[in-house]
Amino acid sequence: VQLVESGGGLVQPGGSLRLSCTYSGLAFGEYAVGWFRHFPGTGKNREGIACISGTDGSTYYEDVVKGRFTITSDNAKNTVYLQMDNLMPEDTAVYYCAADRASLELLALWKLGAYDFWGRGAQVTVSS
Repeated sequence: VQLVESGGGLVQPGGSLRLSCTYSGLAFGEYAVGWFRHFPGTGKNREGIACISGTDGSTYYEDVVKGRFTITSDNAKNTVYLQMDNLMPEDTAVYYCAADRASLELLALWKLGAYDFWGRGAQVTVSS
């Protein structure tokens, strides 16, 4: 399984970005894909922010991004997207996608990050 993030960059506060997670080697209908972010040099813990289950399309969000971020999938393109709107400076982080088989346990604890497969990350910087 391989995951590759793209779409990161520099954006002004209030702006939008769309991250892509292109996957290979997995059958999306059996997996869940989550988005996480890490804040290097800040002491803040890694944060799980969104997840989508390929089994039924259920989506999950961390409260801090609800209403601003949207996770979707395009099976034809083998890609999971994270649309990020109304970005704030505190959203500055390295964003990672992760995947694992969509068990009930994984989905119940999706924010904990117990996924077997991870991408290398994409930097998102929100600054004026």
